[in-house]
Amino acid sequence: MIFKQILEVPAVIKQYINKPDVFNALLRMQGKTFRDVKGRKTIQVRLYSENGVVQSYFIKQHFGVGWREIIKNLTAIKWPILGAMTEVKAIQKLNALNIATTPLVAYGQRGHNPATLQSFVLTADLGDITSLEDLTMDWPANPPDAIFKRKLIIAVAKIAKKLHENGINHRDFYIGHFCLDNLSKPEIKLYLIDLHRVLIHAKPSINGNMKDIAALYFSSMDIGLTKRDLMCFKKHYSKMDKQFWQQVESRATKLYAKFHSQKFQQRLKKEKSAIH
Repeated sequence: MIFKQILEVPAVIKQYINKPDVFNALLRMQGKTFRDVKGRKTIQVRLYSENGVVQSYFIKQHFGVGWREIIKNLTAIKWPILGAMTEVKAIQKLNALNIATTPLVAYGQRGHNPATLQSFVLTADLGDITSLEDLTMDWPANPPDAIFKRKLIIAVAKIAKKLHENGINHRDFYIGHFCLDNLSKPEIKLYLIDLHRVLIHAKPSINGNMKDIAALYFSSMDIGLTKRDLMCFKKHYSKMDKQFWQQVESRATKLYAKFHSQKFQQRLKKEKSAIH
């Protein structure tokens, strides 16, 4: 397998870094850690923007997944995510479809061995946003305005519809990866973020779509949605058959049980403790 060596960085950021090896500087740059797992790290940094002012950015740094992870995925008939270029291509695809996401600023990839491939993607901070996970956290105790909730459900459904009709599966399609632009209120503008596991198919994948919708449903099980809310989503998403929705229900229920298991909660606790 031959990997293309890539480096796309705006001149103003190169000047700000002011080092001969810009790739390595961005790959090893330190900042506020948001996620730190084996082979991948997400940090927040402050750099000069095109207009010459210091702004907030996020860098996802990929250091190589290792042969064990590659073999594990291939054995399970899954395509392994080797680095940042998956997210780069996903951002470019969403831009082409006019689906709002994190603005792409810079990216790079180098190496020939798939297990040790190094890469990064730099995106602009979206600013004043709220994830739908945070937004809906107190809905059971403090229900939102009915019109606002309906508009929000329709907006999410339309994004899901456009993604899936164009052969795109997010594969981490949780409400926490939808973010509301607070400055756009009272209008609803949503960003879809965390695209590092996105798969782009030549044609729509019914199974992939089902898994995405199941993840979305699972992540919204505790926010007090009614049957009417669910019917609203189905109406604006797509005309799928009864079997599709039964599969969604079954998978979402299993995801919910797995998430609340002691083993999974311990794993989450361990990941969070690694950040602090």
